[in-house]
Amino acid sequence: MPALHNPASARPQTLEPLKIAVIGTGLGSAPHFASLRDLGAEVEVAWIYGRQANTVTSSYGFLRARKAASLQDILGDTSVAAALVLTPPNTHLEIVRSLAESGKHVLVEKPLDISLERATALVEACERCRVMLAVMLQHRMRKAPHELARLLHAGDLGRLVSGAASVRWWRPQSYYDEPGRGTLARDGGGVLITQAIHTLDLLLRYTGLPQRLVAVMGTSAMHTMEGEDHAAAILQFAAGASVVLQASTAAYPGFPERIELNLTRGSATLEAGKLEVAFISGESFSCGDSAGSGGGADPMAFDHAPHQALIHDFVRSIRSGGACAVSGRSALGVQRVIEAIVTSSNTGQAVHL
Repeated sequence: MPALHNPASARPQTLEPLKIAVIGTGLGSAPHFASLRDLGAEVEVAWIYGRQANTVTSSYGFLRARKAASLQDILGDTSVAAALVLTPPNTHLEIVRSLAESGKHVLVEKPLDISLERATALVEACERCRVMLAVMLQHRMRKAPHELARLLHAGDLGRLVSGAASVRWWRPQSYYDEPGRGTLARDGGGVLITQAIHTLDLLLRYTGLPQRLVAVMGTSAMHTMEGEDHAAAILQFAAGASVVLQASTAAYPGFPERIELNLTRGSATLEAGKLEVAFISGESFSCGDSAGSGGGADPMAFDHAPHQALIHDFVRSIRSGGACAVSGRSALGVQRVIEAIVTSSNTGQAVHL
């Protein structure tokens, strides 16, 4: 990736808050705004663009923020270094491309976009313009997932033998009654790209991309929606390991997401932010605490600390010119696997990656 465009690098570093814009004020924006409020010493929300801009300004105390009448207000403000894009997935490519071409760094809500093709074009646009692109896959910022990654990369648990990833969540029909929610055109699908993407992204951080997968998915009698509310897949890896994936928003009342890895030197179980490790040598290890992640009827029933950590990392990376923790290119892998699962289900055949 080319060196990042960093207009601040030519002038002395200051302690002034970094000016940012927020584009989108819908349901998923709440933890972002709470995080920005708590990071007030480091960031200044200069612009808010969205239908609920007035409500957000008063609720979170962004008294200096201006309400944008259009995206052009933000694009034309050279004092704004970065933007958070929290709009529906099918709008991401065009908005991010415009921001990148105006020299602004971007943090985009997951998924990157509704298809791998559009997601790749989005990443390439930011790389071409030499701006930073981060993605809100905030589960990577939790302590336990980070510790599991460290153990695996150090080889402490040996080689992967088998595993399972389970996302048994619940969404009532009222959730999907929201116009556009769970549709192919706006969201890119259902449970896979909207809910299970977080757990699947973590899994791929530990295993790498599978060599081959076979999958089925569908919409149950629990929901009236266009996208899938349940999916199952078997992921096979080059060294012979296999992992079973289960994803659903039709599992009442909703259960903690879970990743189980069986390895040659022990096993690891990661459930809702808590890690349990058992080594064949007899030693054991635990890390983290169980935390809500919005797996039940209230999709916002979780703490915003991981969001805050990712936004803080994004700001730090802009100031330093270094790499961010969750880059746009690193998020392409999970979209590639999701697209392969959909293809396998639609064709009834295995997909080779």
